[in-house]
Formats: sequence, C-alpha cells, structure tokens
Amino acid sequence: MTKVNKWTLGLAAVGLVSLPSVVQAEEKPNQLLTALSSTMISGYVDTSAHWNLGTGNGNPPAYGYNLPSKQDGFNLNVVDVTLEKPLDEGTWSAGYKVELWFGPNASVLGNNIGGTSPATAGGGDDLAVKQAYVALRVPVGNGIDVKIGTFDTIIGYETANATTNPNYTRSYGYTIEPTQQTGLLASYQINKVVGVTAGIANTWSAGINNRSARTESSKCYMGAVTLTAPDSMGALAGSALYAGIVDGFNSVIGNDVTSYYLGGTLATPIKQLKLGAAWDYAHAHDNSFGVTGYAQSVALYASFQATEKLSFHARGEWFDITDAAANPAFAPGVPEEAIAFTGTLQYDLWANVISRLEFRWDTATSGPKPYGGSTTGAPNKKNEVLLAANIIYKF
Repeated sequence: MTKVNKWTLGLAAVGLVSLPSVVQAEEKPNQLLTALSSTMISGYVDTSAHWNLGTGNGNPPAYGYNLPSKQDGFNLNVVDVTLEKPLDEGTWSAGYKVELWFGPNASVLGNNIGGTSPATAGGGDDLAVKQAYVALRVPVGNGIDVKIGTFDTIIGYETANATTNPNYTRSYGYTIEPTQQTGLLASYQINKVVGVTAGIANTWSAGINNRSARTESSKCYMGAVTLTAPDSMGALAGSALYAGIVDGFNSVIGNDVTSYYLGGTLATPIKQLKLGAAWDYAHAHDNSFGVTGYAQSVALYASFQATEKLSFHARGEWFDITDAAANPAFAPGVPEEAIAFTGTLQYDLWANVISRLEFRWDTATSGPKPYGGSTTGAPNKKNEVLLAANIIYKF
C-alpha cells in the first residue's frame, strides 16, 4: 500500500485533494511539492504608537510613511509577507522573490493600485506588491546575479523595511529617493572589495509596468559601486563605501529626475560602536519647481550595542529643497530647510521581536511654518517633537 504522509492527509481533510489522486501522485515525483520545498516564507508585523507634543498634528513633518492619520494614537504600519527561493551555488541557478505589503504603509509605497509617491502622500490601496522578480545567475567570472521584474531601489542608507533600519522613523534622505523600479538589474562582485550594480527600468518612480509620458523609448538608468574594507584592515574590516545614481522619468512631477547617493558605514576600534553617513541629492530637470529644482539631505548615524539585547541609535540630519517646492499650499509638512535629531533605544526582550522607543525633533530653519495646525487649517509651527514606540514581530 502506498504511504500517505501527514501533510497530504491534512490537505485531504480540508478537501484540497482526494486520496485516490494522492495515491496516484505518490507513485511518481511531485514537481509542485519539490519546487515548494525550496521556497522560504518570511515577513513581519510592524506596529507603533505616536505621541506628538503640543497641539495640532494635521501637518506632520513629511518624511517617509509619517502620515497625518498616524499621529497621537496607535497604529498598524504594515504587514510584510515574503515568498522566496534564493539562488543556490549552481552554475545556472534560478530563483524568485515575491514580497507583499498590507496596511497604511502600502498605500504610499507607490507600487499599488491607485498608489501615490513619494512615500508621504497616502490615498492608495492598503495592498502593494513591494517586490516581485525572477532571479537568475549567469556563470561568467564570479557569477552575474540578475533580477527581472519589480525590485527595491539600489541607493540609500535606509530601506523600506523598518526591520533593517537603525531608527524607527525614516530620514529625509530616504524620503527623496526612489523606492522601486520595474526592469532588469545585474550585480557582479569583482572581488571581496569591489562590487558593481547596473540596471535599466521603465521609470524613476514606482508603479508596476509604469511608463514614461515623454517618449516610448524613454527609460530609467541606474548604477552603483560598493567598496568593502577587507579583514586585513583590522578594526576597520567590514566598513563600506557606496555610491550610486538613478536617472529617469518621475511620473509624480511629470519630468526627469536624477538621484545621486553617497554613503558609508564605519567600523571602529570600539567593537560595539558603528558610525555611518549619507548624502542624497535629487535634481528635477525643468519641471514645475523650475529648471534648478532640487532636494538634498545629509545624515550622520551612530549605533552602540551595549548588550546582546540593548542598543542605542542616533541620527542627525540636514534637509534643503527648492523654495517653491516647500509651499504649504501643495506640500504640507515640507520645510524649505530643516534639521532633525533622532534618538532610539532598542531592547529586544522577546524572541523575534524588535521593540523601540524613539524621540525625534524636527525644526524648520528657513521658510514658512510647515508643521502643526489641522488637516483643514494652515500649518502654524516650526518645531515638531515626536515620541514613538515601535514593536515589530519577525517570522
């Protein structure tokens, strides 16, 4: 008699398969189960609580995912579900990745139905395809890794996934960067020190299968290089310097944007202490902001791992944008110039849980008052202070 495993009995119990068909299938290899056996499922549930000191929270600082609806209350930020078959060591290895977002953060990612960008606007659906691509390895030299589909942008110190960032809130630098592209991306590790990435996509801005409104042939081009300090550099081993550029059509402002990025992380002789820095510059070409439209940000980072569970993270940043782009009439929460300081205490008491307390102070140093007020009233503050708690469960 053919042996039926517990997994198959479970499927039969809920009516997904019948036992006769199972017995027939058990007599030959099941290609579907073989494929699924190499697929990994992961993700996280991201929650928070925001308390804005003072009155008026209709126009919070316009950094990534800091929606007005999140202020002074408890929040579900996003649920991330990822299915992935990573590349193996085979010479012609193949795999895939599908990453889905559910919740308010998905509504501003830009890769959803009816979504908008940048990651502060809101108004889209609470479901987004964050990434979905086929991964291929071409056995040339050390191996060229290729992604075809929708993938995360190649530049930036911070990422869309809060689980990998040192702080809970996003920087202004992250906010002015692209988020995802749909196209083809190739990466090659020349040696242990130098890695390069190059790609071509439909547009600078997110939006699955989005197209440029300028010409049919208009495309987005990107490239980056990473330098990693080898073990021979002692205490500096593992430090990295990263430079990248993304140039293409931005469907939100209706013209081309070139994003430049330079960033790095520095290991120090104090093993628990790591430092970082990032510079972002986005140049909008001859759009509604004017020929010289731009936004730029400089951020400095410091992280200290006090114990296995306890760590401290600090970020200081400066932000500047073309004056006309900071008009409260159409850009609430966007200052002409601002500085921001963020301090984060992280204590991972529970297994698989990231737990953070964060203090953030934003102050506009130039231009009209961009913060505060009501959703229907004018902003009335140049300073905004946020106390936030962030709890994330990873699976």
